[in-house]
Parts: sequence; C-alpha cells; structure tokens
Amino acid sequence: MATPNYSYEKRQRELAKKRKAEEKRQRKLSGKPADESAPDGTEAEADTAPTTGETNPAEPQT
Repeated sequence: MATPNYSYEKRQRELAKKRKAEEKRQRKLSGKPADESAPDGTEAEADTAPTTGETNPAEPQT
C-alpha cells in the first residue's frame, strides 16, 4: 500500500486558503455582497408572500 503524501495535502490546503483569502479580499474591495440577494432579506420575504390576494383565515376581516 502506498504511503500518503502529507506535504502535497498540506500544500493543497494552503493554496485553498490563499485562494479563499484572495476572493474575500476582492469582495471587500468591490464593496458588494457575495450573493446577489438583498442584504436585508426583502427578496426572500417577497417569495413567501401570497400572490392570489387571499387573506389569512386566522385574521379577522374588517
């Protein structure tokens, strides 16, 4: 059985860390969030809102 090459694995981890740090640095410089959704979550709330105009049956109608 072949022995594991720990130095190769370590180098790969180091390269991944460098890559991730560089991407984070670029995001900070651009000043934009990582994803395209709104930072306050308004976009996610809009998806859950009913679109048929029906009211919630638990709420009394006025």
